[in-house]
This record gives sequence, C-alpha cells and structure tokens, in this order.
Amino acid sequence: MFTQLRPQVFLGSLAPNFKVSTSQGPLEFYNYTKDSWCLFFSHPADFTPICTTEIGALAQLSGEFEQRNCKLLGLSTNSRETHVRWIQDIESVTGTKVKFPIVCDEDRRVSTVYGMIDPRNLDSQGRPVPLRFVVIIDPRHEIRLLQAYPLSTGRNTAELLRCLDSLQVVDEMKGKVMTPINWIPGDDVILAPEVSPREAERDFPNSREIRPYLRFTPLDVD
Repeated sequence: MFTQLRPQVFLGSLAPNFKVSTSQGPLEFYNYTKDSWCLFFSHPADFTPICTTEIGALAQLSGEFEQRNCKLLGLSTNSRETHVRWIQDIESVTGTKVKFPIVCDEDRRVSTVYGMIDPRNLDSQGRPVPLRFVVIIDPRHEIRLLQAYPLSTGRNTAELLRCLDSLQVVDEMKGKVMTPINWIPGDDVILAPEVSPREAERDFPNSREIRPYLRFTPLDVD
C-alpha cells in the first residue's frame, strides 16, 4: 500500500491538494488554507512525548502565526477519536487550547505524498511513520520551505517563525532582498544579486557594499 505512492513535493512545486478527516472533522487542504500561508507539520503518532511538547508550543504561538496570516496544520497517524483524546491531554499538560486541526493520516497517504515518510522508521506493527517534517506553503499553494528532523529531535518554534518572516519579507520586497545567516526581523538584509548598482542607489539608498556581490541594507519590517 505504501510503495504505490511517491513523494510529490519539492521547493517551488505546487502543494498537492487532499481531502482528509482531522481532529476537527473533514478538511480539504486548499479550502482550509485559502489565501493564507500554511505551516504543515507531521508527527509519528499520538501520545508521544516530543510531539506533545511541540503541539503545545505551537498552540501557545497560534497568535504569532495568525499575525503572519499563516494557518497551522498538524498530521499524525491515528484516528480522529485518538487525536481528540491526545489534544485534551496536551491542553491539560500545557494549559493551552489547541485550535488548529490535526490530520488523521492512518494510511500514511498524505505523509507519503508530502515526503514526510522515512521507510526505515517503523512502528510496532511494521508500518512506516512520518519524521518531524515541516512544510511552509504560500497563499498560491507553492512549497516554499522543507525541513526534516529525526524522531529524537524536537523542532525549534523560533526558527519556524524566523523562516516564515524571511519568506514574507522576500515576497514583500519582490525578491530584491535575501536574508543572511541568523537574520531576524529588524536586522539588515542582503540585496539580491539581480539588483543592479543603479537600482540599489535608487531603491536602497542606505545600502552598503562589502563586496560587489555582498551588499547589506536596513529594512523596516512591521
């Protein structure tokens, strides 16, 4: 059953649409995201320790993602009934309500298509389980970022927000800027190589040249 599917996502590709059951009922991915960004992230199974901390942390940051017009969507390999019980447990542990849905990917169909499956990781019944995979998808349903973490390593929520901020700044500036190592909002950005010296002088008068290929500029980002 699992070998019949192949991953269908890569940077710049169109995110596959899907219809699934979730912790909040039926969901069609494109209808759910509509004109929003989406942080789509997978978990190997319900009632697992690192997953519990991750779901709780993302729930606590729901407002931050809402401010960035980004919807959260989780995925795990259990049923809706199990998801609901797990969410209640997460809320009890963290004291935070989980408002976003979690996909019920019992047959691993969605996680396989999205490249979240590592066939070497098997559950007690010999079925493959998803890694801690992250996909950031823009309002045009384009795949903009892919991250994969091993099952033993929890994700960093600050890094997820930082990546989302970077992608949105680049889009806002129509690809004329890029973000350097360890960039966070408020830091200087780098002018894209395609920006000519004349454009830099006109559009980024406060830019500074370290090398012809390395030009920094301040950028006010709300």
